This record gives sequence, structure tokens and C-alpha cells, in this order.
Amino acid sequence: MVFTRFVEVGRVVMINYGPSAGKLATIVDIVDSNKCLVYGPTTDVPRQVITFRRIALTDLKCNVGRGAKAAALKKAWKADGIEEAWKASSWARKLARKEARKNLGDFDRFKVMVARKQKSKIVAAKMKSMKA
Repeated sequence: MVFTRFVEVGRVVMINYGPSAGKLATIVDIVDSNKCLVYGPTTDVPRQVITFRRIALTDLKCNVGRGAKAAALKKAWKADGIEEAWKASSWARKLARKEARKNLGDFDRFKVMVARKQKSKIVAAKMKSMKA
């Protein structure tokens, strides 16, 4: 198995713990073997040192140098199309689905249940006809 996601300057990360949980940021500098400096130019993540346990590496990478300033990072995010690439990723779509499901009301959950039952019935009938 070959690793493709490395802790490196410019790597886009998802913060999974703390006040900025669920937001994207970019690794700007590596402090030591346990911590890095991150900044989210468009996601309101302040420039901060964060441990590797609190971030998840994404496949996205931004072309910036070590210790890049806010303006340079913002320009690189736009140039590399990080926001659009993230929205197109399956990870972002999965999070959006999860959020939409979480915000459903009682009747909406009922409609989803009925639709799933109808779909299941159609699939079962088709499978039965294919066996015969």
C-alpha cells in the first residue's frame, strides 16, 4: 500500500476537533513531529498551531511556500480552485448528506422511509422477475 496523503506545507486538512471542527484549513508550517501551523483563508479558521490528532489530511494540495502569509494563501486557494475541488469530492458530498439528514423534520423522515420502502419493493420485484 502506497501512501498518497502526506503532512506537508500546502496540504489541505479538515479540522475534526475543537472550535473550528468541520472546517478546511491549509498547513502553512510544520512545528515539530506532533504539531503544525494551519490557516483557513476562506473558512474562518484562525492561524494557529494544532496537533496532528485534531486534523484529517485530504487529497487536496495548495501550492504555497513555507510560512505563507494570509494574502498569498488566499490567492493560491483561488488559483488552485480548492473550494470547488472540495465541494466536488465524495467526502464533502457525504458530509452534506449527513447534515441534510440531521436537519430533517419528523414528517420529512417519514417521507424518506416511505420512499425507501417503495424503492425496495420495486427492486425486489425486478430481482424476482429476473430469476424467473
